[in-house]
Amino acid sequence: MTAVEVAYTEDGPADAPVVVLSNSLGATRGMWDPQVPALAERFRVVTYDTRGHGDSPSPAGRWTLDDLVDDVVALLDRLGAARAHVAGISLGGMTAMRMAVREPARVDRIAVMCSSAKTEPQGFRDRAALARTGGTAGFAPTVVSRWLTPAFAASHPDLVARLEAMVAGSDDEGYAACCEVVADLDLRSDLGRIAAPTLVVSGADDPSLPPEHQQAIAAGIPGSVFLSVSPAAHLANLERTLEVTGALLAHVDGAGR
Repeated sequence: MTAVEVAYTEDGPADAPVVVLSNSLGATRGMWDPQVPALAERFRVVTYDTRGHGDSPSPAGRWTLDDLVDDVVALLDRLGAARAHVAGISLGGMTAMRMAVREPARVDRIAVMCSSAKTEPQGFRDRAALARTGGTAGFAPTVVSRWLTPAFAASHPDLVARLEAMVAGSDDEGYAACCEVVADLDLRSDLGRIAAPTLVVSGADDPSLPPEHQQAIAAGIPGSVFLSVSPAAHLANLERTLEVTGALLAHVDGAGR
């Protein structure tokens, strides 16, 4: 399948090293808003909407994780960027891992957050079917309830409403196609081939992809650094903003030392 021109936003100096931030399944590039200001002080920060999400196209047909990687490579080409640091949460982390294996010349460092190398597929296939029959709006509150711990969600109702709108705003077929990408995922044999310095972040209270998923990633990638943050569910970057931003900044900043 041909790469699509994903919607993106740039922040920071145009001549600085590039950091690409990849969103989770159901979210948009706006999920990275807390991280952008600090990163943009030293980096050219590129946030984008994965195909089927936000303002990006949703081409017909079945997609693979390699299609999502193709989209990022095409984005770097459009930006005139030979290499980039790539960070992603959930589906975005899967994209980062696959890109590090398949396109090592284009990747400097990666950060894999609240993600997995191998999921339990049936739940994602069931969710794909729900998206096609009833639309994403019907289950947006259920999805978002797994993204934040209950106490944090209760004290941040505006954020919850914004996240629910992200899920509900996804293209129904595009969301379903991405669910199937996750259901088909098996990167276990790729982990040992990742040469890019890797940060793995785990939300200690993540019910969607519990810590054992990130522990397996860290164990499989040579020399990776593992960080657990708590309390935090699936979108740990929102719940533990200072810790995650600091760890991400330290990780990518280390490339220049």
